[in-house]
Amino acid sequence: MKKWFSTDMESLFAISVTALVIYIAVIVFTRIFGKRSFSKMSSFDFAMTVAVGSLIATTVLSKSVSLLEGVAGLFVVYLYQLTAALLRKWKPFRKAIDNEPLLLMDGPDILQDNLLKARVTEGDLRSKLREANVLDLSQVRAVVFETTGDIAVLHSNDEDRELSPWLLKDVKES
Repeated sequence: MKKWFSTDMESLFAISVTALVIYIAVIVFTRIFGKRSFSKMSSFDFAMTVAVGSLIATTVLSKSVSLLEGVAGLFVVYLYQLTAALLRKWKPFRKAIDNEPLLLMDGPDILQDNLLKARVTEGDLRSKLREANVLDLSQVRAVVFETTGDIAVLHSNDEDRELSPWLLKDVKES
């Protein structure tokens, strides 16, 4: 327990330099490979974010991983992310690594089976409807459980306004 509250100047200097270099590496790699690296569009994107965070922490705080190994690991993870983004153009690959958006409400109708599949409660749904300023279920055109885990509420006060089918093109209905 004594070690929890002690360190030496050499360790603090090493942590500071490593943190600076790894921070610069993340900025450079993000500029090279694009902002998609930290989007949250799919489970693969989420894994990228977790992997980068883990690599940063391990490189900065662990004496068993060198700075060069940490930067190399970051580079490889960014490379995998770029490769996955390029391979997403092919439907079989996209289906293998991406979740499908799921319809939770079709107009004012709550799709109970889909709520169960998504593990979303009616309370969660009501909360999202309130966040979207829905005053009445008749305003709802669709509610979609997105691939990111977010819930999108498509609604309108104009009862004659129809939802463009294009917006629900890849959404799984059941």
